[in-house]
Amino acid sequence: MSNIDPDKMVDQLTRPIRKTSAFYYVVVLALLMAVCWGLFAWTCQLTRGLQVTGLNNSVAWGVYITNFVFFIGISHAGTLISAILRVSGAEWRRPITRAAEAITVFALVLGASQILFDLGRPDRALNVILYGPLRSPLLWDVVCISVYLLSSIFYLLLPLIPDVAILRDQRLVLGWRKELYRILSFGWDGNPEQKRRLEKTIGIMAVLIIPIAVSVHTVVSWIFGMTIRPMWHSTILGPYFVVGAIFSGIAAIIIAMAVLRKVYHFEGYLKPIHFNYLGLLLLTMTALWFYFTLAEYLTIGYGALPEEWHVFEAKVAGEFALMFWIMVGSMTVAFFLLLFCRSKWPIGGTVAASLFIVVGMWIERYTIVVPTLVKLTGRGYPPGMYYPSWVEWSITGGSIAGFILLYVLFVKLFPIISIWEVEESEEAVVEKLANMKRYFPCVSSAPTES
Repeated sequence: MSNIDPDKMVDQLTRPIRKTSAFYYVVVLALLMAVCWGLFAWTCQLTRGLQVTGLNNSVAWGVYITNFVFFIGISHAGTLISAILRVSGAEWRRPITRAAEAITVFALVLGASQILFDLGRPDRALNVILYGPLRSPLLWDVVCISVYLLSSIFYLLLPLIPDVAILRDQRLVLGWRKELYRILSFGWDGNPEQKRRLEKTIGIMAVLIIPIAVSVHTVVSWIFGMTIRPMWHSTILGPYFVVGAIFSGIAAIIIAMAVLRKVYHFEGYLKPIHFNYLGLLLLTMTALWFYFTLAEYLTIGYGALPEEWHVFEAKVAGEFALMFWIMVGSMTVAFFLLLFCRSKWPIGGTVAASLFIVVGMWIERYTIVVPTLVKLTGRGYPPGMYYPSWVEWSITGGSIAGFILLYVLFVKLFPIISIWEVEESEEAVVEKLANMKRYFPCVSSAPTES
């Protein structure tokens, strides 16, 4: 980190809250229009039933469940970047933790809403809680996601307290915002005892939220794996889903960081070194994803069991081959971008790879959900086909817009880069260099730019 004046830092990091450009209103209006169109499509579905979608008796899960798995997956961004790196003591994580934690909360909200879209009667969602048997993976999923969402909200709000107190004391902040900041600051005045308790609580939450996050996507995979259906009933599905979730989560936070850096001119905080480190993590997860994908398809293709072979063939050379190979191609391009371009263009190369990964991972979720149901013949299941309707695509677009809108509004209300954590990092660097200068007088007293 560079040695930044605290007052200047507060001014820079709170500028998006204090000043609003015309472009911001245009973006919010466009996102609201997309959300309203999605709500209109859902209204059509509620009034006319699921017949307006491409879902049928054979293919009961489609784009909505694909979106559900995808959004729950990218919610792991906050867990990896904030919790794991906080526990491991990685100091470079400080400017990016809040951006990651916000992605977690909003992705979980939008992911859970996909289940309501998938139900012909959303009011029946309560039946899972009231009458669901304990042996049902659906009930396990409801419990895990509910606990994860509450934990993530708490984990997001805790580090916000010192920064909200700064906003509370700003003279330019008036009206309902000042009252909101007063409530959320919980009487924070920055005394040593408050800091000690906050750090301890955040540390406990960081440790607890990691296994909760892993359990969530494992249980999501069990919704598929616990059914006796080809290419779903597999023991590899649990770790495969967790790796895919962390994979897409890192890509999502890289894209968010790039946008924040460009729009709000946070070049002094979101530096090439952050993209480089995240690129290394992404490269590692890309290699793991290829390993799990190869392990899954190699064993199924080599075994060539009749039921599984139909689904395997449909993905590799049949009606789903185009999507399957676009997915593989996207991941391959991303891998080589990270391998050869990340060191030379740490921001451009990493962001381009992340875009390919996000698209590829949505397609991967689709090719997991739909082909098995389309090719599920015998045992009383009639053959079927699935073509998503305009209603499903509209709700999907509205969901993505809703996710971005929540993020944009959050950036307008709260500092997206943690002020107090960056300040602590600056102080730690200065203290470290002062100690080094004591023993090595040739060391410069100014922190080096990273």
